[in-house]
Amino acid sequence: MEAKDLVMALEGLEREKNIKREDILKTIEDALVSALRKNLGKTAQISAKIDTEAGSIKAFQTLNVVETVTNPETEIDLEQAKAYIKHPKAGDIVTNTLDVEDFSRIAAQIAKQVLIQKVRGIERENFYKEYKPREGEVITGSVRRFSDRDIIVDLGKVEAILPYCEQIKKERYVNGSRVKAIIAKVLSQTDLANVGDDPVLSRYKSAAFKMDKGQRGPYIILSRTSPQFMEELFKVEVPEINEGIVEIKNIQRDPGFRAKVLVSSIDHKIDPIGTCVGMRGIRIRAVMNELSGERIDLINYSADVSTVLMNAISPAKANYVKIDSLSDKKATIIVPDDQLAIAIGKDWQNIKLASKLTGWNLEVKSESQKAQEGKEASEQIQSALADVEGIGPKMAEVLQKAGFTTVEKIASVEPEHLATLQGVGEKTAAKIIEGAKKYLAAQQGAQEPQEEVTDDHSEEAN
Repeated sequence: MEAKDLVMALEGLEREKNIKREDILKTIEDALVSALRKNLGKTAQISAKIDTEAGSIKAFQTLNVVETVTNPETEIDLEQAKAYIKHPKAGDIVTNTLDVEDFSRIAAQIAKQVLIQKVRGIERENFYKEYKPREGEVITGSVRRFSDRDIIVDLGKVEAILPYCEQIKKERYVNGSRVKAIIAKVLSQTDLANVGDDPVLSRYKSAAFKMDKGQRGPYIILSRTSPQFMEELFKVEVPEINEGIVEIKNIQRDPGFRAKVLVSSIDHKIDPIGTCVGMRGIRIRAVMNELSGERIDLINYSADVSTVLMNAISPAKANYVKIDSLSDKKATIIVPDDQLAIAIGKDWQNIKLASKLTGWNLEVKSESQKAQEGKEASEQIQSALADVEGIGPKMAEVLQKAGFTTVEKIASVEPEHLATLQGVGEKTAAKIIEGAKKYLAAQQGAQEPQEEVTDDHSEEAN
């Protein structure tokens, strides 16, 4: 190939591969140097230059002038140096112009291989720079092939990976099938080498290496299970979300089966749920169809904790919420008996998604269960109070209903206070309080000997 032909080939390569011309020239110059070193030695000081305007390729070898040559790859003696300098002396530098046309077939092949490798490297870097900023973008491709249970998707310029862990499990694909997914991650070979203990990236690493052990990136990881994928689908179907009028607060999914989407509106006149559903359900149906019929519960956001917790168990209807621990975010939702199974869902799916959506540890109980628990708790309190002298079963029930649920509480009040209860006179009140104090004293006395025995044993052991 003549130099001018090579320059034309470079211009074509620049257009087709989207690689800067300077990068291509540098790559070929390095390839020429590598090929020449195969002939002249690994330590030879060689440089190459492509002059695109003159259409020429030149290569040069730099040699040090010495009296006695010890390394012919980098040195030349005084006699041989006269061919380049009239009066050479030790320490001079000689530049020898090499004839690139005299490359052997092997040297030319090496240059070609190095060029191919470097062009691929530049392509990989350009693809990484192009797709890395596109993380979070929904993209469409076609199934190219399968790697175990992972799917290799053709995006046109590059191939992407849809790992098994990012697939909707009930979906099935064949070669050529259309695939819409979100770009979850774009990883270079360096990124994969430094995944550390991250379990998600470790799964991606396994999928990437199984895809093609010879590929050196970039690895474009797709996802159809990501909550962000569903959010992007809603943005396409619901213009109000893109405009910022309706906001998606959170999404939790059991991919392919059920999802919960927490939505709110900045305009009180606009119903966020109705907006996302659309006329006759056209908007939400488009999202569901793309996700293989995944059922979507739209939850209305509220600043009131109890309200949003009750809404979260939709489609079940809740009666009320009991906050068990505000600091630990634990709550119990009470529902009608006929709503319990719906609130829990198949394999606890509904309540699990509601807990994840709100960030609260939720428990669901029916009215009957709550009433039974209350009855059992009352019976336990009444049984404990009945052990006190002067308190019978009926009196224990009266005290429990009045809020005296512990012996300590009874012992701490004055007879006049207790005498305000129906059926309790002053003498009866005094007797009950005295009995409570005796009961507590007996309990304390039973504990003290045990402590003394423990102390004695400790002293003997010492």
